[in-house]
Amino acid sequence: MINKRLLIKNLLSHNDENSFYDKKQKLSLGAKDGKAKFLKHICALSNSNPKNNSYMVIGVEDEENKIIGVDFFDDSKIQNLVNAYLENPPKIEYENVPFPRLQRHKVVGLVTIHPTNTITVLKKNAWKYKKGTIFYRRGSNSIPVLSNFELKNTNKSVVDAIEKNARNNIQLTLDGVFDFINNHKPEYEPQYKVFQEQFVLCWAGKLKTKNEAKFYSRVDIELINEQVQLFFSALDDVQISHNKDSFIVTEYIYLGLEQQEKHYPLEKTIINFKPNGKYSIVKEFLFVAPKFDSSIIHHIYISTSQIVTKINQNIALSQAEHKDVLRLPTNYLICYLHGFVEAVEQLRKVKNYIKNLADKTTYIRYKEAMRIIRKVKYN
Repeated sequence: MINKRLLIKNLLSHNDENSFYDKKQKLSLGAKDGKAKFLKHICALSNSNPKNNSYMVIGVEDEENKIIGVDFFDDSKIQNLVNAYLENPPKIEYENVPFPRLQRHKVVGLVTIHPTNTITVLKKNAWKYKKGTIFYRRGSNSIPVLSNFELKNTNKSVVDAIEKNARNNIQLTLDGVFDFINNHKPEYEPQYKVFQEQFVLCWAGKLKTKNEAKFYSRVDIELINEQVQLFFSALDDVQISHNKDSFIVTEYIYLGLEQQEKHYPLEKTIINFKPNGKYSIVKEFLFVAPKFDSSIIHHIYISTSQIVTKINQNIALSQAEHKDVLRLPTNYLICYLHGFVEAVEQLRKVKNYIKNLADKTTYIRYKEAMRIIRKVKYN
């Protein structure tokens, strides 16, 4: 099993980026140019490494090679993005790897590009890069092919040696378990479980009860051997189960009209452990949107949009409207789920207003609503 923290350190020891790894300070997948550049590098690394893994390390300052970390990244759409834009797309894994001395919930992103042994090509335009373009790596640069391109197996022995040097040892595993337990308060009940006699998984979370059902929030999960971390925030409601081969986290959202709210399953994350020393993390989208009376939803959309108009025109809100702002993200989310697709743009119009409110509850709900909308859209 590969220790991902050691792997990143071994990759960074090659101070200059090269034909089997790239490093970035951050990813900007929300912008057209950022998304296109990411796809270009994936295409180039895949074509330059037909027989071995290639890597991108996210959260590294380029000039000094300093690990600065990035926010925890939800990778639910990254493979879909690659599949949508690339012909012969490689399998992509994005893992959040914790590092000592980084701020809490800051991690280093590790993108693993698995070999395909086929030529990867842009199958549609992406920003300024044209459909049909083939990229490959020349040193630290991802450049387009100017003539016939042939796959060459040049890095396998080097990458094999790097991965071999990143294998786990007992001391690192024990240190990881003790660090995890010591870094969590007793009320979060930190614990560990061993799968297939070789994988050590630690987890901790705050137990809470809603309508006699038990959920966890602020859940940290760490695969100690692999240095891979999963995280669910204080707003998340998750249920946890496990058997001899799997660790299962089911995420719920609390949704509905006032006085009619209840939990709906959103997504299931399953970590499967295999006897051959490998594991996989599988996500299963579960959400089925609730349905409410269409006339009520239409009324909610109109009244919520009136508040947005007043905010954008700097018209003072009434006391009742100030209270309604708290439910504005949830109301627009419900409207979106009932076919009011323009609710997303309406919600974005008041992002800065919500963000600057003294009480951050509404802004947290805004981010949660947008997260759910993205998940629904991509699934």
